[in-house]
Amino acid sequence: MSKPINELFSLTGKVALVTGGYGHLGTAITESLAEAGATVYVLGRSVDKFEEAFKGKALDKVYFLTCDISQTESIANAFKQVQETQGRLDVLVNNAFYSKGQQPEQLTDEEWAYGIDGNLNSVYRCIREVIPYLKDKGGRIINVSSMYGMVSPDFSIYEESPASLNPPHYGAAKAGVLQLTRYFACYLGKYNITVNAVTPGPFPSEKVQQDKTFIEKLERKNPLHRIGKPEDLKGAFVYLASDASAYMTGQNMVLDGGWTAW
Repeated sequence: MSKPINELFSLTGKVALVTGGYGHLGTAITESLAEAGATVYVLGRSVDKFEEAFKGKALDKVYFLTCDISQTESIANAFKQVQETQGRLDVLVNNAFYSKGQQPEQLTDEEWAYGIDGNLNSVYRCIREVIPYLKDKGGRIINVSSMYGMVSPDFSIYEESPASLNPPHYGAAKAGVLQLTRYFACYLGKYNITVNAVTPGPFPSEKVQQDKTFIEKLERKNPLHRIGKPEDLKGAFVYLASDASAYMTGQNMVLDGGWTAW
């Protein structure tokens, strides 16, 4: 018997892990899963940032857990701790990243390797370490990519705002995240583990939004003529984490206001 629609989207009884779940987009991701009923663990390195992000918000069952996605041991320990505490893991959102270096012609080998590690290798580490916890009963893996994993930046937009230029190792890594998504969707499908990606478009941080000229250029290029708000992502993550998406795997949900449709 099929479930009614409200049950299909419910995450009640599920345990979700969100890496970097207190950042600009991560906070909205965490909120969406908690609001749908999940117990959510925010995995990150700063409890202070976690407390600041969720201060004054009436969210039940949202917890912080120290985890450094650059270190396999740290990831493994975090996943093990959740399993021992909750008795289950159901959803993993790979949202955290780290990077340094920006100018396309001046990236050092070390900066390139660091950016690839922080945006791609770290996602692989998290997928690899969560698989044993999902194999027996299935689960959901949701990877966060970027519109610049699909298309090149429009460099004319950045002429007056060079500090906001998206670097090449970021886009290359985010394109790799999309391929990891397809690969593991096929590899893990027999275990009823779905693997999908969410690709945000222009969602500049509050700091970047202070550059009004740059924001106006982003808005003009976008068919919806506005930048993304973090809450624009909420529905996608609830859908991909819930039973509503049970027959969807290996796919990329693009939430970019039409940016990549031009």
